[in-house]
This record gives sequence, C-alpha cells and structure tokens, in this order.
Amino acid sequence: MEYGETGNPKALLEIVQYYVNSEGSSDDIIGDTTELHTGIHILGKKLQKAELSLKVTEQQLLRSRERYNNMVAEVEDYAILLLDLDGNILNWNKGAEYIKGYLAHEVLGRNFRIFYTEKDRAEHLPEKLIGIAISEGRVQNEGWRVCKSGKTFWGIVTITALHDNQGNINGFLKITRDLTEKKKAEDNKRLYIERLENKNMELEQFTYIASHDLQEPLRSMSSLIELLLEEYSGRFDENADTYLRFILQSSNRMSQLITGLLDYSRIGKERIPEKVDCNEVMETVKVDLRKAIQDSKAIIRAKDLPVVDAYPMELKLLFQNLLSNAIKFKKAEQPPTIDISASKTDDGWLFSFCDDGIGMEDRFKEKIFEIFQRLHSKQAYEGTGIGLAHCKKIVTLHNGKIWVESAPGRGSQFYFTLSV
Repeated sequence: MEYGETGNPKALLEIVQYYVNSEGSSDDIIGDTTELHTGIHILGKKLQKAELSLKVTEQQLLRSRERYNNMVAEVEDYAILLLDLDGNILNWNKGAEYIKGYLAHEVLGRNFRIFYTEKDRAEHLPEKLIGIAISEGRVQNEGWRVCKSGKTFWGIVTITALHDNQGNINGFLKITRDLTEKKKAEDNKRLYIERLENKNMELEQFTYIASHDLQEPLRSMSSLIELLLEEYSGRFDENADTYLRFILQSSNRMSQLITGLLDYSRIGKERIPEKVDCNEVMETVKVDLRKAIQDSKAIIRAKDLPVVDAYPMELKLLFQNLLSNAIKFKKAEQPPTIDISASKTDDGWLFSFCDDGIGMEDRFKEKIFEIFQRLHSKQAYEGTGIGLAHCKKIVTLHNGKIWVESAPGRGSQFYFTLSV
C-alpha cells in the first residue's frame, strides 16, 4: 500500500521495513513508527550504494564500448561498417578508408550503393543483398567494388542483420575485405593453365607429326640405303660403302631419337594409378632384358619389393631404364652386380638401384637427368640420352624425386621416391 494513497504513517513504515529487510540483514528490523526516520536513513544509504554501483557499471560499459569502437576504427585489413535499415552508412574505420578511399566526413550518411559498379546498381544487387540478410540473417558476396577514385577492387562482402532486445532488425553490420591481389593471382594461374593446355595441344600435334610425317621419310631412306648396300656393296669403292653405312646408322639413330621423344611425351597421359606389385614388374623387366643380362652375366638381387599405387606402364619403364643403365655402364670385363631394394617412408616408398659400375663425377649428377644429355660418345656406349630423362619424368608423375650418388670407379646408387 502506498503512503501517498492513505496518508497512514504505519503503512509507510511497512514499506520502508520491507525494502530494508529485503535488501539488508535481519538486524535492520524496524519496530514501530518512532523508528521510521532510522529506516528511511538506512534505505537512503542502500539507494546511494545502488546508484553508485549503477554508475560504475555504466562507466565500465561506456569504456568497453569505446574500446570496441576504437578497435573497429583502427582495423586496417577490413572495412567494418554499420548500416541503418535503409543501408545508409553510420560509421567509418581505417580499413574502410584504406580500401575504399573515402574520408569519414565524405561518406557518413550516404548509402552503401556507392561502392557498387553501375552494372550491379542497375541490377539492384545492393538491395538484393540486404533482402537476403533480412530473410536469412547473413549474406556473403564476392565481386568488383568501386573506390572513391573510380578504380575497382575485388572484394568479399559479408552483411549481417542486427537485432534489438525485442528481436527486431534495427540495422546491419557490413564487413568488406580487399582480395584484389588474390584475384589477380588466381587469374594469372588460370591463364597459365590455359597456356599450358595450349602448349600441351601443340605438343600433341608435334607428336602426331613426329610419329607420321617424320618417321615415314626416315623409314623410306633407311630402306633405300639398305637396298643399296645389299645390291651394290662392293661395286663402289670402299669409301662409298662406308658412307652408306654411316648414313644408315644416322637415319636409324634419328628414328630412335624420334621414338624416344614420342615415348617421353606419352608418359602419364590419361592413365589412372592402380595397385602394382613391384616384384612382378621386376620379373617382367628381367625377361625383357634377358639378352643383355645374359651377355653381361649380370647378377641382379631384388626381393621383397612392395605393392604400390602407381602407373603400371610408366613404373615398368622406370625399372627397365634404371636396370638397363646399370648393365650398360658396367666395368670392362667384370659382370655387374645390381642390388634393388625399397623401404617405407612417411610419404611413401624409397627405392634404390645400386650397381658396381664405372660411376660418374659429381658435376654430372644433375645433367644426366636432362633430355638428350650424354656423358659418353655413342661409339663407347649406345643410347639416345633420353632414358634417365624418362626416369625423372616418371618419378615426378608419381609425386616423387630422383637423385644419384656416385663416384668414378665406385658404381652408382640411384634413389627415387614414390608417393602417389
């Protein structure tokens, strides 16, 4: 009961006693009307204490809000804006100034549509984004935006709907990040890929030309020279026969080089990795190289090779080239011994092909993996100079790397990793 309604001091006493007892201890009991003054005094102190506490809370809230506003204002990597329900700009931070070029007094109160291109404004993109933010609570969009200078930048924009205590939308938070450099990098990457695809198409055309237009006249030339040697050998002088044999050898070598180029260009083309038993691959390679193994009396030791995810044909060519290489570059009058092994690594498998052949100098350890690079004359060792280039391309196809450790007269140890 209110004292103002009754004018009864006893009623006022009951009200004071209620507030004193509800706020304080049981010692603050007010017994009769003569103690009303004391009760009011106690209540006044409690009200002063509550008011002081409220002021402290308000100051803390104000400082917290100021710190938040200062933090937002100082952020330079993001444009962080508050918009009203109509999309008008309510605040401006350093990030917005840095990205968009406007000073605060130039843009506050204006609509955020000014940051959109003429095309986007004609298509009502800003209004559509606000509509989605209202219906879904949040929207994100990426595209070209306009600076004060008229230049455009590629930005990613997030608009989030803000609500009052009753759950009604009362504005929006708009955050923009400048991704122009990332966009340019992606565009450059796309252009590079397109150019690479065009180069691959050109390579395929070259492959077709090499396989048909170049090989055919070489075959005809070789056939004619062979006929000349068969039918007219000895009818010319000795020099003429020698010249014909040189021409035949050169044309055959050119044919081998073209075939090697074709094989190099086809490595990994439109194939899918599958489970491959390396023990079976090695046995197949040994069968294919049977004559070279028998002629050289090579000792080949390979066992417990793993099953790997690989391109079967390419893996066979890799093993064949390395084994053939080890047999070819053996020491004179000494049967080669070749040890082949594999061990598990964190990323896949590490293979080694170790021989006791002639070895090589350190300065050649990178050169040998380049196409058409030879360390010896074709008179000393036959070959096209493509085999180890094949090996490097095949290993790269399997996300691995290949290298060699060697010294003259001490053999060579070829290592490669597979991590498909």
